[in-house]
Amino acid sequence: MNQGSDGTNAGLMARRHAAVPRGVGQAHQIFIQRAVNAELWDVEGRRYIDFAGGIAVLNTGHCHPGVIAAVKAQLDLYTHTCFQVVAYEPYVELAERLNALAPGVQPKKTLFLSTGAEAIENAVKIARAHTRRSGIIAFSGGYHGRTLLTLGLTGKVAPYKTGFGPFPGEVFHALFPNPLHGVSIEDALASVESVLKNDIEPDRVAAFIVEPVQGEGGFYIAPPAFVEGLKAIADRHGILLIADEVQTGAGRTGTWFACEQWSVAPDLIATAKSLAGGFPISGVIGRADVMDAPGPGGLGGTYAGSPIGCAAALAVLKAFEDEKLLERSKAVGARLVAGLSAIAKRHPAIGDVRGLGAMVAIELFEDGDAQHPDAELTRNVIAEAARRGLILLSCGTYGNVIRVLVPLTASDALIDEGLAVMAACFDTVR
Repeated sequence: MNQGSDGTNAGLMARRHAAVPRGVGQAHQIFIQRAVNAELWDVEGRRYIDFAGGIAVLNTGHCHPGVIAAVKAQLDLYTHTCFQVVAYEPYVELAERLNALAPGVQPKKTLFLSTGAEAIENAVKIARAHTRRSGIIAFSGGYHGRTLLTLGLTGKVAPYKTGFGPFPGEVFHALFPNPLHGVSIEDALASVESVLKNDIEPDRVAAFIVEPVQGEGGFYIAPPAFVEGLKAIADRHGILLIADEVQTGAGRTGTWFACEQWSVAPDLIATAKSLAGGFPISGVIGRADVMDAPGPGGLGGTYAGSPIGCAAALAVLKAFEDEKLLERSKAVGARLVAGLSAIAKRHPAIGDVRGLGAMVAIELFEDGDAQHPDAELTRNVIAEAARRGLILLSCGTYGNVIRVLVPLTASDALIDEGLAVMAACFDTVR
């Protein structure tokens, strides 16, 4: 233990504040010591149920045995060559697997990177190379990463964009459909058409980028009719459709990719987070003709598609097959929605319970009035939950959404225990 630490959460937080910039946020004043599946223990030995899952990174749980074994085996072989210098089979095998999983009848190819923001940046690069156009249309409430380009794409200012501009040009925002807050599918599609009339001509737009379920924006689900309308506009003008599946991918919504539930296929898919069960890797999967647009040397990165990440991701795919985790995702989602709906019946502040697969959230309002988001109650419930041993996260433009991203490998008993803690928090906090 380093000098000056007393081994407590408070002692380590004091060191953290002295050594780490304040811009690196902290949802909970807790330092982890160990974790298994959907439980973790802090440095003081206290147990927590993990309903955050590392922000959708742990669909297969903390320290999944198959993932850990695959990484340990890979460590004994080689840890890095840079794929662009000396290649390795796990990269190719993982690309083949994801190509087969991606929706759409056209042949696919896959590029691997390290982070979700890198995947989004490269999806935009590929779209621009293929179309020879520069414009990108994103959506209000969307979140696409923390680099300058991905912040430009992100449709939420605080805290991500505050103080970091100017952002790259040729990025425009249309409305995301949100009937709960008065934005219909028709309104959203009309706003896309408005951007094409008032801000940038269609033949300069390379791509639309949309999350199947908005992550940081509040877990709002893109309605199928909206996606169908958006794809029709895209096809009419030769615009590509990028699905940002960084948070929704790897089985969180009940299918490997959430866009498998659409009636239309995107041209490009960005994926990351749970792809490798806690190890860094991301990817762009897309139509082969689109993916081949950049020339040799135009894509890549020093750590892109790390052999450790590839080995972990292949183990995640095996876990999904062996443990039937796509079916489990649907069951977990149904259990969460039922449990949260039961709490909502007793607490009118919960104005909405929604989810796709196991990507589930509740939205809190003052007296249930959708015109008055209740961020204070949201903060208080999350703080009370942590005191009672449950890790939760908020999201949403107004900070009034509580999201649940519990590992799909969690037992029914553990999920019910977490739901009971949430119920007790709502009974306690006013």
